[in-house]
Amino acid sequence: MKRSPAPPLPPPEVRRRVREAATMTQDQLAERVGVTRETVAAWESGHEAPRGRKRDAYAKLLGTLADAAPARRPQPVPEPAPKSVPLVVAAGGGPAKTARPPALTPAQAFDALYEFGAPALVRQTYLLTGRRELARESVERAFQLAWEHWPEVARDRDPVGWVRATAYEYALSPWHRFRRRHRQPEPPPADPAHRTLLKALLKLPSPHRRTLLLYDGVGLDLPETAAETEASTPAAAGRLMRAREAVADRLPELGDPEVLHRRLAELASTERLRASRPPTVRAGSERRARFWTRAAIAFTVGLIGATALTLRTAPTHYEPPVPPGEAVGGVPARVAPGALSDEELELRQKLRDELQDGPERLVPRPG
Repeated sequence: MKRSPAPPLPPPEVRRRVREAATMTQDQLAERVGVTRETVAAWESGHEAPRGRKRDAYAKLLGTLADAAPARRPQPVPEPAPKSVPLVVAAGGGPAKTARPPALTPAQAFDALYEFGAPALVRQTYLLTGRRELARESVERAFQLAWEHWPEVARDRDPVGWVRATAYEYALSPWHRFRRRHRQPEPPPADPAHRTLLKALLKLPSPHRRTLLLYDGVGLDLPETAAETEASTPAAAGRLMRAREAVADRLPELGDPEVLHRRLAELASTERLRASRPPTVRAGSERRARFWTRAAIAFTVGLIGATALTLRTAPTHYEPPVPPGEAVGGVPARVAPGALSDEELELRQKLRDELQDGPERLVPRPG
């Protein structure tokens, strides 16, 4: 039996719009498809791609929701297939012909992605945290994770977005406050205007600061910002408005979004933030993977050894426990000898008065 072709699946930003147009929450959609809410959030953010029967059920449900609201329905767009860029080659003065570019190795593709996205991501993460060293560390850690999951990242629709979301999550982790080198304040920017803007940004709550940076700094639209921050579009819009109001209260001249975007770009560009070279990042990722692999092997060997020792020293048959002792009753107590009776006294005197030695002791006398 020939299987019917799978229905087309719209891009991540369209998926969210279709669900919100149908006034359906992520929990409700997850229950309809048979997955968790976190999976639906990952599908809508583009971090994961649905596959198999779940993909078919998800695509059919989105089509049903889109048909139910034709007035507000965004046109589903099938996922575009990767296109090869033609390369014009003229050999020996002959006519130009189109040839496929040579396929990149995974390391070359990763290096190209790193060279393209790392410098901007370091500057963005600096605006998010206000710490230069933490910004570099977050971006390097995100690219190390990208190299560990390179097959998934290479197939992602937005690899830079994948790395950006990972870097932001790592940079905003609350555990950094317990690290010794992050307790000391870093020198602020030299320009007083930049110093004031950075201070105003750091006063914002981290979700509001991240939303403001993605929308007014990076330039994402509102659905993409909501998807990357794992929030609904109305919630992202509310965070953006409150963040703009807080910044405008401190710096009234930044009430215009265009001025705010320009000032954010100037603040990020004035800091000299350099990232490591791609081979260094790949080597660190591979070294980290080897460390955890060896740690897992050592733990497994230790667990096997402990299990073998337990089996070797464990008893092979049942040994009943020794019952506790019990007191025995009814035994008369030991007493010392008392005074002699009259008969005993008479016998003792008779023995003393009789002959103690002689043949009479051995041979009885005749009667």
